[in-house]
Amino acid sequence: METLWFCLVALMITAYVVLDGFDLGAGIVHLGVARNESERRIVIRSIGPIWDGNEVWLLAAGGTLYFAFPKLYASSFSGFYLPLMIVLWLLILRGIAIEFRSHIDSPVWKPFWDVVFSLASALLALFFGAALGNVIRGVPLDAAGYYFLPLWTHFGVRGEVGILDWYTVLVGLLAFATLTLHGARWVALKTDGDVHLRARRVAAGVWPGVALLTGLVTLFTMRVQPQVWRNLTEHPWGFIFPAVAVAGLLGARLYGSDKQAFLSSSAFIVGMLTSAAFGVYPYVLPSNTDPALGLTIYNTATSSYGLKVGLAWWIPGMLLVTGYFVFLYRHFAGKVRLEEEGY
Repeated sequence: METLWFCLVALMITAYVVLDGFDLGAGIVHLGVARNESERRIVIRSIGPIWDGNEVWLLAAGGTLYFAFPKLYASSFSGFYLPLMIVLWLLILRGIAIEFRSHIDSPVWKPFWDVVFSLASALLALFFGAALGNVIRGVPLDAAGYYFLPLWTHFGVRGEVGILDWYTVLVGLLAFATLTLHGARWVALKTDGDVHLRARRVAAGVWPGVALLTGLVTLFTMRVQPQVWRNLTEHPWGFIFPAVAVAGLLGARLYGSDKQAFLSSSAFIVGMLTSAAFGVYPYVLPSNTDPALGLTIYNTATSSYGLKVGLAWWIPGMLLVTGYFVFLYRHFAGKVRLEEEGY
């Protein structure tokens, strides 16, 4: 049952990154692909009906984590207190920027919120990537399963590390490049004209960086976290996850169809995140000082009875959410137009 819930939490986090990832990416490329007010409205309108719904997956994943692995939740929220507060403020600023920019017609007001929107989106991508890097690398857990991380220390990956070191920064840069590609593919899918062409150029331009950073992160991950290679060699079927990532990365570059290219970038994200989850299993938060102190699905999970009861509620809840998202994306399918109501 613990393994099942580990997979469910990983699934929900992956769904969040794929769905909210493209509107974060749209924010990153916003100022680059849109050159005037009409074009900027088009970019925001491409995510307008769905961006806040996409963030529900983050809340749902956090709630599921709290229910299924309460000790991990308690440990993570105390140890990652500073970056969590930063992420919270960035999410707030990004939402405010989207909603506030159209309230006042001013040559200062709208450009200001456009910059806030793009900057908050870019920093969120970097921080989410650095957070994943911390989970893979591990943290200095004590015997009680707690820790605290400053923003940085000696920039190394062993001992009393900080949130930022050379490895987590590298993963953060990969996340930034990946969501830039993902967002550009989404904007190209949803727009026409000059914005469409610029978004395709951005996607083509950032792709080599994504490929290079993917190779570097993969190489260094094997050195930083030996558990990843151990799991792959002991369970060779796990190579299917990196294979999905490679296929998705290639498809994001080679497919001429905007829809196929966007789905390929989604597959790349799915492959990368499932590879990370498979690589660290059964750890949910490894220790970078003593592997025996790491938090696993077994020493952080709630009772077996609670997991079974939770599953009975989780399944119908997720079916409802999935049905709603299918309706939402089908209803707002197609290219966006300025003539429509909205942002």
